[in-house]
Amino acid sequence: MKLKLFIIAALVGLLTTACETMNEETVGQVAGILLNQGGQTAGAKPTTAEVSYGLKESLTSGVLKAVTNLSKNNGFMGDQAIKIFFPPEALKVEKQLRGLGLGHLCDNFVTSLNRAAEKASSQATPIFVGAIKKMTFQDAMSILLGADGSATNYLVKATSPEIKKLYNPVIASSLHKVNATKYWGDVTKAYNQIPFVKQVNPNLENYVTDKAMSALFAKVKVQESLIRKNPIERTSAMLKKVFGYADLNKR
Repeated sequence: MKLKLFIIAALVGLLTTACETMNEETVGQVAGILLNQGGQTAGAKPTTAEVSYGLKESLTSGVLKAVTNLSKNNGFMGDQAIKIFFPPEALKVEKQLRGLGLGHLCDNFVTSLNRAAEKASSQATPIFVGAIKKMTFQDAMSILLGADGSATNYLVKATSPEIKKLYNPVIASSLHKVNATKYWGDVTKAYNQIPFVKQVNPNLENYVTDKAMSALFAKVKVQESLIRKNPIERTSAMLKKVFGYADLNKR
């Protein structure tokens, strides 16, 4: 080992003195290449199997983290970026009720929407994993060398219809279990009793389903960006090799 380090140091020294036009950054890159994985060339093209395995590993890990974070208590409720509020067409309902001192009805309703989304989120994992397993090498290479968000876009196209089909009844059941349906009934009843207002009754299941799906893909995108941009997130030798190659060959 000492002999190998001595040889590497000598090579770097020779390169530094022999190439007057070589700047410090270039020398550092050469040293990094020599030291990487015991002298193997960094950025070497991974095999077909390595690309497929590495990308599937990263996507599965990202999906599991996203789903875990969303499905825990306050996964939606505690995150202002994805928290679900009144449907847009019902904002006037909230404003009127809060103005009448019925804010507690609004608060109960908002909490119940987010609890329903949290309960449904865990159901997405098998669908995502199934789509990842079906990914071809061409898909994997296109995603690997594509722009940030390429993997998420692939999953959106591959899973959205199935996730929506699964989410809708789960959301409907969850809305009932967490009393969202009851709270919405309380809200609309109180609002519709106000003189001269136009009665409202938006489809809660579709609204919460769409919001839950948007949040899910947004969180998957966050995980994808982390592994693309932060080498520390590449927690295995395979990920380091595959995404190291991608770093040097981005389109």
